[in-house]
Amino acid sequence: MLGSRSTDVLAGLGPDAVTETSVLPVGDPGEEGCGDVVVDCAPPGGLDRGGPVVLRVVPGPRGDRFAPDAVDALARPTWTTGADADRVGVRLQGEPLVRAREGELPSEGVVRGSLQVPPSGLPTLLLADHPVTGGYPVIGVVVAQDVDRAAQLRPGDAVLLVVRR
Repeated sequence: MLGSRSTDVLAGLGPDAVTETSVLPVGDPGEEGCGDVVVDCAPPGGLDRGGPVVLRVVPGPRGDRFAPDAVDALARPTWTTGADADRVGVRLQGEPLVRAREGELPSEGVVRGSLQVPPSGLPTLLLADHPVTGGYPVIGVVVAQDVDRAAQLRPGDAVLLVVRR
């Protein structure tokens, strides 16, 4: 679409999604230096980054929906990214956060980087193509400067959320 080689899987636009065997054209056809690039995907289980990916988080806006220690529990270093990850969001795996109040909220708009918590207690970090919350409370928001780094997370990557107060 418009010369792009990217794929929008939600809208169904563009070429097929990139896989391990994809060969991507580089440059304009007929141009000197034009060729192909073989995709080198990271091994399953995540990329070795030499430690967890650090993401700074600002608490709120729905911290009142959680147990008193839930915001502090965000900062434990045991989060990993799950296999459910795309441009909408990344599910984090670890010890579930405990809610103080059950039930959902009316849907509301959220910003990129919001950490919404469904009934499972496992946060989902909302990325570029995120929807409204769907009624799940947002316990915190990853600061704007760190969201692009979060979009590069792969399944199995370790994540350290640092809560800024």
